[in-house]
Amino acid sequence: MKVEEPGSPQAEPYYNPHVAALPKYNAGLNLAAAKAVSGLDQIARLASNENPHGCSPAVSRVLSDGSVEFWRYSDPNCELLRATLAARLEVDANEIVIGNGSEEMIAAASRAFLTEGASALTVAPCFGLHEIEPLAVGASVIKVPMTADFDFDVPAIAAALSSGPNIFFLPSPWNPVGAALDHAGLARVIEATPKTSLFVLDEAYHEFVSDAIPDGLAMLKKAQRPYIVLRTFSKAFGLAGLRVGYAVCSSIKIAKMLSAAKTPFNVNAVAQAAAVAALGDEAWMREAVSRIRVERDRVAAALGAMGLRVARSEGNFLFFDSGRDSAELAIDLLRAGVVVKPWLEPSYRTFVRASIGTAAENDQLLAALSAILQA
Repeated sequence: MKVEEPGSPQAEPYYNPHVAALPKYNAGLNLAAAKAVSGLDQIARLASNENPHGCSPAVSRVLSDGSVEFWRYSDPNCELLRATLAARLEVDANEIVIGNGSEEMIAAASRAFLTEGASALTVAPCFGLHEIEPLAVGASVIKVPMTADFDFDVPAIAAALSSGPNIFFLPSPWNPVGAALDHAGLARVIEATPKTSLFVLDEAYHEFVSDAIPDGLAMLKKAQRPYIVLRTFSKAFGLAGLRVGYAVCSSIKIAKMLSAAKTPFNVNAVAQAAAVAALGDEAWMREAVSRIRVERDRVAAALGAMGLRVARSEGNFLFFDSGRDSAELAIDLLRAGVVVKPWLEPSYRTFVRASIGTAAENDQLLAALSAILQA
């Protein structure tokens, strides 16, 4: 047995260079940290696009009635939840895969359909995991920047698609920007996507859109091409802390590939029961969404009145150019008890994404921001 000499370099395991080089995901600041930094108890948490109104009372009831057996493993196939979604969406339950948040489905799609040297296409600024997960498996990522008026550059996206990326991640509504493709724009992008490319349409904010925005799943069903549509219970349904999302696939074969790339028992029993209960109280969700949309438009108008350039939003958040270093602005806002997400992606570091909270939280943001800008 070889004995290492004192002071000799310690042996190291092999580090996957793709993972070692990954950019850090900007997850935001938790409540305890925000209180510690600000010294305040009244914190407006506007960084993570959560539903400020909580979740349906039906969810609370099912989680407290004793029906969830915490000591048993969850259903690995999420049979009841998939069946409920299948009836709602008019798809085959075998084409649905449930994830620990829709983020797990992004990771699973990258594992299942990308390899070293493959390519993924998305937009910039981008949702971090649309870049991080392809990079983690050794794929390259191409990003098409937004236009000067904070919208999709559809001609540039169509041109980039001609190169035939293995996966095309398209968020609509677009996190972090807020824009969503109208019928003509989405139709052009679908038409421009080669059928050898897997079209992954991320509709995490689908429930917040206006009547002018089409149902992407409905359009893709008619397109006769391979696709995955991602949706989640984290936003409109208010289940962010339980982590449950899902993928609707164009075929059972694609769904099987996704399932093979995720872990077993990936969605816990509490999350499954909560999601089924949430689907049973759609009226609560729609009422909460309506209130958020009213506040979103009010806050956007107020930001515009401060002279800030604000992107139009079809989500539950706003993206605006602060005209200064967004990380420094976020610290100033934190001192006033407001948590937002400074955008740290290169070329967008003056931008801030702020979730829409309650009216009181939004007023706290506007007052703090106004005072900072005036100073």
